[in-house]
Order: sequence, then C-alpha cells, then structure tokens
Amino acid sequence: MKLLVIGSGMMGSAAAFDMARTPQVDSVTLADNDFNRVREVAARINRIAGDKKVRAVRLDASDEKSAAKLMRGHDAALSAVPYFLNLGLARAAVEARCHFADLGGNNTVVRQELALSKAAEKQGVALAPDCGLSPGMCSILGGELVRRLGGRADALRLYVGGLPEQPTPPFHYQLVFSVEGLINEYVEPARILRKGKLTTIDPLTEPEDFHIAGFSPLVAFHTSGGTSTLPETFEGRVGECFEKTLRYPGHYDLLCELKELGLFSSERIKIGKAEIAPRAMMSKIFEGKFASKGPDVCIMRIEAHESVSRAGVRGLLGGRLKGRVASFTMVDHYDPKADMSAMMRTTAFPASIVVQMLASGAISKRGGVLQERDVSADLFLEEVEKRGIKIDYAME
Repeated sequence: MKLLVIGSGMMGSAAAFDMARTPQVDSVTLADNDFNRVREVAARINRIAGDKKVRAVRLDASDEKSAAKLMRGHDAALSAVPYFLNLGLARAAVEARCHFADLGGNNTVVRQELALSKAAEKQGVALAPDCGLSPGMCSILGGELVRRLGGRADALRLYVGGLPEQPTPPFHYQLVFSVEGLINEYVEPARILRKGKLTTIDPLTEPEDFHIAGFSPLVAFHTSGGTSTLPETFEGRVGECFEKTLRYPGHYDLLCELKELGLFSSERIKIGKAEIAPRAMMSKIFEGKFASKGPDVCIMRIEAHESVSRAGVRGLLGGRLKGRVASFTMVDHYDPKADMSAMMRTTAFPASIVVQMLASGAISKRGGVLQERDVSADLFLEEVEKRGIKIDYAME
C-alpha cells in the first residue's frame, strides 16, 4: 500500500508513524506547507520506525489541483489538517481516484463531503470523513453496540475526553488537538436524537457528573461534531443519542464564562484601527496558555441501553422490566517510550487503521463511508488491540 498523510502536526505525524511501522504499508508520503517541519518529522519517524518508508513533500493543502496531483499514485490519503480544508481535499481525492479519510471536526463540512458520494462512487473512490476518536472510533463502536442489542436501543450515549493526567489550576486543561477543532466544538450546535427524532442542542449545555474508577468526578456536557452521522443512521431506531465531552469541573466553568462574554464569536469587532474576531484572539491565547507537554489521559465510555420492548421478551426482572446495557470503556495513557500522547494514540491510530482498511479493500464501500455502518468493528478492534489500546466490553 502507498499512503499519503496531509499535515505533519501531532495527529498527522502519529498517523504516519503508525502507517510506517505496518508491514503491509510500502510507503508513506507526508505532506505539509512547512517543508522544514515536515522534513524533520519524516526523518524522526524513519529513525523511530527503523525504516525509510516516509518521504516528505511540500503541499499547500488549500490548492486542490496540487493536492490531486500528489494523490495520484497513492492508494489512500488521510487529511490531518484543519477541518475547513477537508472539502477541497475530498474533491481532489475524487478527481485523483484516491480513497480519502479525514479527522472531521465540523458537521457542515462533513455533510458537504458526503454530498460528493455519487461522484466518488462513480470513480470507485471511498470518502470516509470523521475517522478519528470522536467521531470515528466512537461511531464504529457505538454502531456495534446497537447491533449487539438487535438493531434498536432506548439510548446510545457517548462520553469522551482528553485530559491532563495531573490537572493544575487555574485552567485544569492542556491542548491535545487542533485549537480550531476544539473551539468549534464549543460554538456549533450539537446534533442529537431525542425521542427517536433528530434535533440540535446548544453546546456547553446539560452538564452531568461523570464517574470512572481512578479519577475524581468529571463533568460531561454537549459539544458539536461528536455524533457525526449517528443521528441520521439511527433515527427511529434509537430513542436518545448524544455525545458529551469530559472535562474537569473548573475548566467547564471557565468555558461557559468565556462563551457568555462573547469570546468565541467569529464576528469582527473594531479595536482602535484594527478589526479582530474574538475567536481568532482566543485561538492564539489557547495555543499559548493550554500548551503543555505533560502526560495526558484519554477516557471513553460508550453505552447502549436496550429498549424496554426487547427486554420485555425476556420477561420481568425483579418485578420490573430491565433492559441490558452494552458498553465499551477505554482509559488510555501517554506513552513515554514513543513520546506520544494518549490523544494522538486514540485519534491518529484509529484514523490510520481506517485508511489502511480503505486501501486494502477491507472496507469495500465506495462513495460516502459511514463509520457506524460501513467499518467492521471486529476487524477494527483487532487492529486497535495490536497497538496496545485496551478497550473493555461489557453486557450488564
């Protein structure tokens, strides 16, 4: 397999590393607009992997023609650049007849990509947006839980968070992925299912306590993007479906205050002779204040609650109907040996796995690929386990 990764930041470099250490991958092209950086990253990966599979090239990801030209000759490509570049890259992939996946991050962009499905299918190309952690791995596993409950559920609940291992005041957070994607989660509406119907809800709302062994109480709240296409896929078959982000309580309070002050707004305001969007300013502040190399942890809990009607088939339990709860749980930590954060491992590795499944034909769907419907969860879990990421399954 000949694979391409666009973007040499945290996620792109981790994905390229995972591809380079996979025996079935013959070569990896790592592309970035900053050639000095991408060259250094490629050299580092080759040293760690003990091979010379990774080559560095310069690419302006906003240049569709150049992207299409580079994609030709590759079996599949992964976009690890900001979400607003993904639609153009998806169009380039269709033109180049190269399978394409990305880390997503924006509901509108993902739906624009999926609108290319017929054109992609005609070209024999698969387009798989939203293939990181959440959405991505969570979508694959959430779909699997619903299938294990017979295709219907009262609720599908996703809880996910990347957190500092040792939170320090006043922020109780460190930046573990794209700052643009992070802020987008806090400003765009969240798409959920309520009573089996698709609806939207404001981000940073409906906080609830979340408990998991080994951690102090966390707070879970709605953010944008995490459900991806789950609501459309399960509308009418799942009563409630949502994804909530996990944070330490102090950080959640801070986010609510910043939003209330209008500091996530994209509307420009005039300050003296300059015009600036508060969101652009906050992006720079977050990059500085939340930057940290401290060890992180990634927590994931996915629950599917069996519908009472299906539970009724098995009869009363203790005098009342009680449906089963199927779940996947993961707690992943920073890897000091590879100097790789838990968020890089749990976002970039799943993306690498999906790209390799596209290139190898393990994912046979052409056109738009939905993680919860078109990706084999059993094969995906096998690959995740090979990479040392432990995911526990339970049926209670």
